[in-house]
Amino acid sequence: MATLEQVEKLREKANVSFEEAKAALEACNDDLLDAIIYLEKQGRVNAPVNGGYYSSCGTGEEQHYEGGAGDYKPGGGGTFKNAMSKLGRFLLKVFHIGNANFLEASRHGEILFACPVTAVVLLLIFFFWVVVPLFILSLFFGFRYHFTGEELGRESVNKVMDDASSTVEDIKRDFSGGNK
Repeated sequence: MATLEQVEKLREKANVSFEEAKAALEACNDDLLDAIIYLEKQGRVNAPVNGGYYSSCGTGEEQHYEGGAGDYKPGGGGTFKNAMSKLGRFLLKVFHIGNANFLEASRHGEILFACPVTAVVLLLIFFFWVVVPLFILSLFFGFRYHFTGEELGRESVNKVMDDASSTVEDIKRDFSGGNK
């Protein structure tokens, strides 16, 4: 049984009469949120502009609200499908960024090759113990690496690459100076 406090609160929130508020609460087992949704379905309350999720009163079934009066979809509106769609869009975006940016290897100021970042990441994942030592070894033979492209071709990213090359040059200089 709905209390006077619940009826008053619903009446204030939904801007309906005491009678409508009491009937909505009784129809929804005294659940205030479900009563507001119940009133939205009846067109007595304006629905939220951006939509939302809720539990339908009495059915125990999740609903998805898309935006207009009566635009409710049972079963969550394909939430798993939406999640997979978002994941797919995210992966496509990452794939696009990886293919639009390149890792360039140069020696004595001449670019020897450029490889898409996607390929570099795949090589690192599947051949880590080969790629990393080759990368480090190539630094000792005067190779320098830079990223090019909109997302990775920034000065801050390439400064790290230059610092790594400079550190290797310092190590080479110290090593060759120490053997004389």
